[in-house]
Amino acid sequence: MTLSFEIVGRFNRARAAQLTLPHFTCQTPRFMPVGTQGSIKGLTNNQLEEIGCQIILGNTYHLALHPGAELIDDIGGLHKFMNWKRALLTDSGGFQMVSLLHLADITEEGVTFQSPADGKPMLLTPEESIRIQNKIGADIIMALDDVVKTTITGPRIEEAMYRTLRWIDRCIAAHKRPEVQNLFGIVQGGLDPTLRDICVKGLVSRNLPGR
Repeated sequence: MTLSFEIVGRFNRARAAQLTLPHFTCQTPRFMPVGTQGSIKGLTNNQLEEIGCQIILGNTYHLALHPGAELIDDIGGLHKFMNWKRALLTDSGGFQMVSLLHLADITEEGVTFQSPADGKPMLLTPEESIRIQNKIGADIIMALDDVVKTTITGPRIEEAMYRTLRWIDRCIAAHKRPEVQNLFGIVQGGLDPTLRDICVKGLVSRNLPGR
């Protein structure tokens, strides 16, 4: 683990904190702009620093499609690819289960996407998600979770929650760079407080940096 979290102020249930990551120390709470493919559209890095941007979110699914994790790794990681000296977070690619649901097939193995670019299938497993994120090199990487719409009810919510816990174990086993990248889990369970509580306790018990 290469992360520290220090609470610096409280007001009722709100809190302010300092999150120290390998490339930068962020103040929280913090707005995190989305740089889907390694850039914030319409702004230069200097402008981002001037307005106080401390961390950028990159999209693993889209970065893997273009320019590709191998190319980013060859360059020296996403920080060098972007020429960004502050913190980065990459998602797992799992949100595409919802946003590209008509192109995705979800099984215990992982998620098979039909590429919106060329129609070719792409299997994203927990292991592959972590492999890609290890190559991209962000300060925080997210575990692949089974994402469902919040409006869904019934057995599918419970299935997604327990699958998320099974997948986190596969992500932990696949993670090759824990000394420089912090693996965070994601809580599933929809709007069911009992299921969400089970998921929270399951993630905390695994002693992740982002617990």
